[in-house]
Amino acid sequence: MSAAGVDRSDATGGVRPAGATGHGRRIRVALLVALAVLVADQVTKSLAVSRLSSGSIHLIGPFALVLSYNTGVAFSIGTGLGLPIVVIVVVIVALVAWFGRTVPNIAAAVGVGMILGGATGNLADRLFRGHHGAVVDFFYSGFWPTFNVADASIVCGCIVLAVALFRATGAARSRETEEHSAP
Repeated sequence: MSAAGVDRSDATGGVRPAGATGHGRRIRVALLVALAVLVADQVTKSLAVSRLSSGSIHLIGPFALVLSYNTGVAFSIGTGLGLPIVVIVVVIVALVAWFGRTVPNIAAAVGVGMILGGATGNLADRLFRGHHGAVVDFFYSGFWPTFNVADASIVCGCIVLAVALFRATGAARSRETEEHSAP
């Protein structure tokens, strides 16, 4: 990159400002993370259905792998409301994807990807698995509702996104303060 802030030429021979390619990179990161979460979620759910149908597997302490089906959302809220839940999830996925176009940094893109992958994984269960719109859950702790990779990814993605946005906002405020206090 040159001192003038020029990154490289585009296909038309013009120049792009420095950082113009960062936007595309963040989108690619979000999509790759979403795809990785979706694949991991669907593979683990398929394994759970095939291996846990005959019984649970104790891991350690209160932790076990126990096959269950949830027709509701978080904490089984809305059990039995299949179609409204699908519509709401589709809208949420669309909103997160729309918001994901504008994330300020790679960490935020990772958070968006985790949320999109998890939401898409659970949506895929509702639409394509033969469990009457239910989501496959299998991580059991004894003190928390049974969950899956998608659920964990959504929660962790929200935390990553919140921290990344908080840090980006703090960095922007710092720059503004420095600019206003400069002689």
